[in-house]
Amino acid sequence: MRIPKLASVFVFVACLMAYLMFVKRHYDGVRPAVSKLPPLFHSITGSNNRPTQDVVSGRFQYGVMFDAGSTGTRIHIFKFKVEHNEAPKLAHETFKAIKPGLSAYADDPDKCKAGILELLKVAEGTVPSSAWNNTPLVLKATAGLRLLPGEKATHLLERVREVFQQSSFLSRDDSVSIMDGTDEGISAWITVNFLLGGLHGLDTPTVGMLDLGGGSTQITFSPQDEKTIQTSPFDYITSFQMFNTTHTLYSHSYLGLGLMSARLAVLGGIEGQPSEGSLELVSPCLAPEYSGQWEHAEVRYTVKGQKAGEPIYEACLRKVEKMLYKKVEKAEEAKDMDFYAFSYYYDKAVNMGAIDEKAGGTIRVSDYIEAAKRVCNKMETSQAEKPFQCLDLTYISVLLQELGFPKDKVFKLARTIDNVETSWALGATFHYIDSLHRK
Repeated sequence: MRIPKLASVFVFVACLMAYLMFVKRHYDGVRPAVSKLPPLFHSITGSNNRPTQDVVSGRFQYGVMFDAGSTGTRIHIFKFKVEHNEAPKLAHETFKAIKPGLSAYADDPDKCKAGILELLKVAEGTVPSSAWNNTPLVLKATAGLRLLPGEKATHLLERVREVFQQSSFLSRDDSVSIMDGTDEGISAWITVNFLLGGLHGLDTPTVGMLDLGGGSTQITFSPQDEKTIQTSPFDYITSFQMFNTTHTLYSHSYLGLGLMSARLAVLGGIEGQPSEGSLELVSPCLAPEYSGQWEHAEVRYTVKGQKAGEPIYEACLRKVEKMLYKKVEKAEEAKDMDFYAFSYYYDKAVNMGAIDEKAGGTIRVSDYIEAAKRVCNKMETSQAEKPFQCLDLTYISVLLQELGFPKDKVFKLARTIDNVETSWALGATFHYIDSLHRK
């Protein structure tokens, strides 16, 4: 008996649907390892703002973040405690740093593996082996690699990726990357405000963040005035969601205005072009009789002071102001907000005796100015133990004013909050783990 054509089509469609259902069930049973991750943030940022039901009360989640900076590589190993329908709590952080930075191996990238393996052993000794395959392993490089030629940076990242893929931790294609400068500022802002309680839905206001690294500097804050959002450059304003709250931020990273890169520019050098000019740099920001060696980005310079004449501070100030001319945007609202300042802002405040090295403290823009004058003037009659202190303090004082801060503005300086390092690493780890569950 012949089967009608319509019936044949029906039988074919039914068979096809049965096959597809079988394939789907089979695929669901062999999803990749990322689906095994405990849903750290789903109870906070799940779809439709509803907490998911698969968060185990008291579950611990680990995250390993490598901060590959311009002067060194640091590992942060975070242990989070997750309670049902609550913001995750940081239970513990393990930290270790090594020098030099990855960029020091630009011409021999294989040599960078030894340092990465050394830090990886710290992670293996901190995270329980039963949790290794569920623990994201991430490296984010900052300004040091941003300033390298693309091919050299790529080769370094490839070597790191090889080490990660051979480890027992969770490593993906995006586990090793160069961090966008703005993301660096946003991640640091998340870290500080998470530790201060400003991201937990409480009445605690958020604070602004200033970071001065070796190759770049960042400013990030949450504007309260609509005028700031409307008048700022388009790419300075960004929004993201965390803990069921949308945060709008003013954030910008100035590549080349970190302290070491700025020092080179004020001395008269050109970043990335040592072979096209002299390796001898003469500057009014150094003591008149000073002559020494300074290495930056794998280049060794001979640096000298100018002959005695014009007062050092005034001459150096003009050099710095000329270098910064029209390179920085003023953020008018920032002067009225509370700000924390980190990295070289902190280190230089320690060097000038303004704060305790461990406890931190507060500092005014005017404190940097007065310290710069004092150090620079002293160099007119004696050699300084720290030959670049005059230049560095002058640069910091001018940079802060160019960013819109008045001389009487007070900043809080801290290396840690609740014994947790105040770097971008914690915020970036939040972002990365959350991204795994959103995909």
